[in-house]
This record gives sequence, C-alpha cells and structure tokens, in this order.
Amino acid sequence: MVVILTRQGWMVNRKHVQRLMRMLGLAGMAPGPGTAVQHPGHKVYPYLLRGVAIVRPNHVWSTDITYIRLARGFAYLVAIIDWYSRRVLTWRISNSMDASFCVDCLEEALIDHGKPEIFNTDQGSQFTSVAFTGVLKRAGVDISMDGRGRALDNIFVERLWRNVKYEDVYLNGYATMGDLHAGLTRYFAFYNGERPHQALNYQTPDVVYKSGEGGGALILDKYGSVPALESPETKPGHDASSAGEHGAPPQTPPCREPTEMTPMLTGG
Repeated sequence: MVVILTRQGWMVNRKHVQRLMRMLGLAGMAPGPGTAVQHPGHKVYPYLLRGVAIVRPNHVWSTDITYIRLARGFAYLVAIIDWYSRRVLTWRISNSMDASFCVDCLEEALIDHGKPEIFNTDQGSQFTSVAFTGVLKRAGVDISMDGRGRALDNIFVERLWRNVKYEDVYLNGYATMGDLHAGLTRYFAFYNGERPHQALNYQTPDVVYKSGEGGGALILDKYGSVPALESPETKPGHDASSAGEHGAPPQTPPCREPTEMTPMLTGG
C-alpha cells in the first residue's frame, strides 16, 4: 500500500498508512496469524494416508484450524471432515488457540458419528497435545499427521476453508463471535445438505455419507504403487460389466490442479 500511494505522489510511510487503515476499518486478508505452531515436547506421528484408497464413510477423518478476522481481533475455527463424503461432522469457534475447543469438537464427533479408522491432523500443538491424542488413543483410532510443508496431505480441509471463506465469511464480514457462529451454522447446514459437490458427482455430502456411495479419495504415493480402489463393483460375485465409475475431478479454483492428489470415486 505504501508503494502504491508513493507512486501516486503521496508522501506516506508505513505507520501513516497503518493508522489510516485502522481509521477506515481496512485490513488485508493475508497473511494471518499462524495456526500450526509445533510444540517441541509433543510426539509427532507418521503420515499414514499416502497411497491409501478411501472407500467408505468413517474410514478417514481429518481436522485443521483456520482464523477468521472479526471487527476486533480474530476467531479460530476448527472442523472435522469425513474424507470419503467431504461431510463436516462437527465444528467449533474460539477466541483463543488453546487445545480445549479442538478436544471438545473431537469428542462431539466421536459421540455423534462413531469413530474413524484413521484420524489425520497437521503438526500443530493443539493436535499433538496429550489431551487431543489421548482421546483418539482411548477410542482405538490410528493417528496420522501431515509432513512438514506438505499442504496436499490435508487437502480436503484446505479446500473446505477456501469454500467457507469465499462463499460465506468474506461476503458477510462478521463483526462478532455471535454473528460468526450464527452465520457458520447456516453455512455448514447448506454445505452438507444443499451444496452439490463436483467431486461427489454433484451429490451433497449428507447423501454420500448416509448412502456410502459416490465418494472416495486417494493421496497418490509418488514412490510406490497405487492400490486398486475397492468398491462393490470389484468384489467377487459382482457383474463387472454393469459397474459404472465417475471420474469427476474435485472442485478447484481456476488455477493449475495439484498433480499429487487424485480423488477416486466409486459407485453412483
């Protein structure tokens, strides 16, 4: 901003521009506060999902935290998503980055939806904390964590954040935590129950999660073989000639698609 104004003939410095932006209520969208700060004393678990075909609901869940700018300060949003159906199972907002609201979100998901076989997170201190990993261990869930600097390892939650922000948050400009909570309640109901997803053959996450058909995912293993995707069409006794496959690509912004992530869809 300082560079642009200077080129236009205005004599300003950074502090002057910051003061004027505060007076006008203007703020940049990025970069925001870091939400994945590692704790040196916490155990980091290996990534378990490279080359693994996700073939049913509750096979893999994952979570992440993002920030949302309010009129005064930030709110932090955590959500748990089912990879097979892209369904948002539970979510929470908080005005602090402690682990408690993440643990509450996880416990609610386990109570309401059973348990996944694998749960994937990044290496943020909230998710590596004993409070969070202890809940997963007691439930008998395998823990997986993204590699450092590997955004594609948790690509489905990253895409969820893009949708939440561009389809709801940036359009509504929530000022308070109460406004944000009410708005996100409406949006996630729409996202799960009404919004068609290209990667789900234009079905909704609710339909795919309940039916167990039409979803799926696969993070390619560049250094090993890619397993065949198990589906009803490939099981013994099924008439393969009647099997149909949907190859619809996942939703992406108008930019080059990451080559390492290829969703695999089953059934119809």
